Amino acid sequence: MDLLSKRINSLPISATLSMAAKARELKNNGVDIIGLSLGEPDFNTPEFIKDAAISAVNDNWNSYSPVDGYLDLKAAICNKFKRDNGISYESSQIVVSTGAKQSIANVCMVLLNPGDEVLLPAPYWVSYSAIATLAEAESKIIPTSIDTDFKITPEQLENSINSKTKLVMFNSPNNPSGTIYTENELRALGKVLEKHPNIYILSDEIYEHINYGTPHFSIASIPELYERTITVNGVAKAFAMTGWRIGYIGAPEWIAKACNKMQGQITSGANCIAQRATIAAVNAPLSQIQYMVDEFSKRREIIIDLLKAIPGIKINQPQGAFYVFPDVSDYFGRTLNNKKIENASDFAIYLLEEAHVATVSGEAFGNGDCIRISYAASEKNIREAIKRISKSLQ
Repeated sequence: MDLLSKRINSLPISATLSMAAKARELKNNGVDIIGLSLGEPDFNTPEFIKDAAISAVNDNWNSYSPVDGYLDLKAAICNKFKRDNGISYESSQIVVSTGAKQSIANVCMVLLNPGDEVLLPAPYWVSYSAIATLAEAESKIIPTSIDTDFKITPEQLENSINSKTKLVMFNSPNNPSGTIYTENELRALGKVLEKHPNIYILSDEIYEHINYGTPHFSIASIPELYERTITVNGVAKAFAMTGWRIGYIGAPEWIAKACNKMQGQITSGANCIAQRATIAAVNAPLSQIQYMVDEFSKRREIIIDLLKAIPGIKINQPQGAFYVFPDVSDYFGRTLNNKKIENASDFAIYLLEEAHVATVSGEAFGNGDCIRISYAASEKNIREAIKRISKSLQ
């Protein structure tokens, strides 16, 4: 007799965290593993942000924070949205959470009912479908491939919509592919959604500043979609603050209030010191973090050139984030070192066990032809990892 709830039994384990755990286990057993599975910058948090946190500790910021975030942090986030995205929000439309993952979960929990459908352009971040499942909604995948730069078309979007469609999740720059939708592409998709007033849009923009030339565009800046768009962001990726756990939304006020109510019963307010540090982060000119973006850009060129040299691996040129999402389907059906490769999961496990490089299967992201490789690692580790991969596939 299973004593656990259907809710938890229906929930998959995070593929990225699962692969990281397998890699850690091998590492603990003395195996030299190069981890390219986690989406975590390998930089230290910038000094000016750490200084703000130290000041907050010394100034005795140690009490419970408001559930939806400190008012001066919310004001700073409003300024950031205006400055970077051309979106006007009031403080009452902002909710600060324990990471953008909680922000997304809040939104799904307050908007979705059993039987609602969530449209997920694939590849999508692994937790989107899991969170939709937790909210008792159905995920509907809109497929893409490396040949289309992992982008959906307006026609695909239109053909995926039906009377059950409640929410569509966009993620640009995209995790896992690094794809960025241009302003014109997002406006074209927006034209489709304008015709369907009962559909809401969750725009996950956590990677907006890790961008190699395609200007970032926010869907909520389209006036016709402003009242139906929830913009999700945070400081983890661009500011190397993954462990600080601060994410936030800008949303129609009624959705923000509902998220505040949901959060009030689950975690309450986010960490007080991390919130004070986040004020410094979102107020900072983007020039303060450009050195990280420049380094990621350099690594991107290196990893693409190295992967292009491996027969059977197909790769495109992602414009943002710090991932590549190569198509490895040429290896399916082959036997390597007496191991049969049937799919992307087999391929990723093979790389872990034979090349001692941790990646993540694309199946977890809704595309079974690819694997995700993070280049948020040192140039030395990237070069060694791809050398090992190449050798293991010969």
